Amino acid sequence: MTPSADTPACALSVVVPVYNGARTVGTLVAALSNLAIPGGHEIILVDDGSVDDSRSVCERLARTVSRVPVTFARLSRNFGEHNAVMAGLGLARGAYIITMDDDLQNPPEAVIHLFRHACDGGYDVVYTYCDRKRHSAFRNVGSAFANRTAALMLGLPPGLYLSTFRCLSAFVAREACRYTGPFPFVDGLVLQVTRSIGRLRVAHLPRAGGRSNYTLRRLVRLWLSIALNFSTLPLRLSAFLGIGAMAGGVLLSGALLVRHLLLDIPVTGDAGLLAALLLTSGLSLAMLGVVGEYAGRTFQTVSARPQYVIRAVVSSRDEPADPAPYSDAPCF
Repeated sequence: MTPSADTPACALSVVVPVYNGARTVGTLVAALSNLAIPGGHEIILVDDGSVDDSRSVCERLARTVSRVPVTFARLSRNFGEHNAVMAGLGLARGAYIITMDDDLQNPPEAVIHLFRHACDGGYDVVYTYCDRKRHSAFRNVGSAFANRTAALMLGLPPGLYLSTFRCLSAFVAREACRYTGPFPFVDGLVLQVTRSIGRLRVAHLPRAGGRSNYTLRRLVRLWLSIALNFSTLPLRLSAFLGIGAMAGGVLLSGALLVRHLLLDIPVTGDAGLLAALLLTSGLSLAMLGVVGEYAGRTFQTVSARPQYVIRAVVSSRDEPADPAPYSDAPCF
């Protein structure tokens, strides 16, 4: 499912991936529903296999919130944040789509400023950044490393920070949704479509409740998606390392042979030979690991492993046969 290529039904869709956010998602939806967006807006909640009461909370919100349309999609299991965002993008009907977390660390009122900035600047994408991130030290380090990895692999514009609080045009979202593989990295897909990118500074608040879902496993999955899905640099690096190891082996063998022939020094040194074998074996295994990861991902993509599976959708919006077209109101 992709965002409609026809006239959007509203000006803005706000996509919120939810994972164990039962304590905060209600407050977030209440604040978002009170925003005054020219042209109207909708809220899309995607539950990514939460193990708390997120499902019941989101279902209640989708059935009871009346100020704006609220759609709740429940995934069949935990697929990951980027997969959940892709599911939300597929359900979005707005001319612009904002994605944000459910933890209230991004103030809901900043949605208006982000939307206006995208409209006024004519950007395809706007990423937010903050002067001080109120995350744990582990998450800050992990996010910085992931951003550096993305900069290296994707060639990010200077100074761009890849934030989950972002605004996309419907065109970019539609093109990103053409990717149906099981390993989406939203920002990588976005950067394949456009380089019309803006930046907006926003506040970053302390976490409202609960604990962060940011884990080492999630971080490793993100690194792998960045490094292996959108760049051949790891393959090239492994090839260069292999060539370097072979060149070193040739030079070392040549030096030992010259010493033996010209200086009559016998070739000895079991320790040196063992070290050389360990080095070359380690490099070979590293290269095989990278190639194997690529092959495994290719196999899973070809075998049609799903990117996400929506178990059920609950929506507060009415679905007329011919939805009223979006009024092309100016962004102000």
